[in-house]
Amino acid sequence: MFDDLVTMHGRLDHKVGGAFSSAANIGGGNETTIMGIIEAMLISGMVVEGDPKGDHYGPVSIGAPDDRVKKQCTRRGNRIAELTLKLFG
Repeated sequence: MFDDLVTMHGRLDHKVGGAFSSAANIGGGNETTIMGIIEAMLISGMVVEGDPKGDHYGPVSIGAPDDRVKKQCTRRGNRIAELTLKLFG
């Protein structure tokens, strides 16, 4: 999607977003990837919320998602839904 972002200029303004990443190994660039996605969202005017109690930038997985990662993804989805309702509901 972000490869085509310039063609969507203005259409993502005030939309709520979030990011997650997976890699094959520790140090595989998960946080760097998430920060790059978040930067693109911010440039597009999107609203992004951190998480003080979970994976701060977004869920990350090393290899196949385990139960912890699945819980973090569910938590992130719930937080995005709650924020969307607060802002637009």
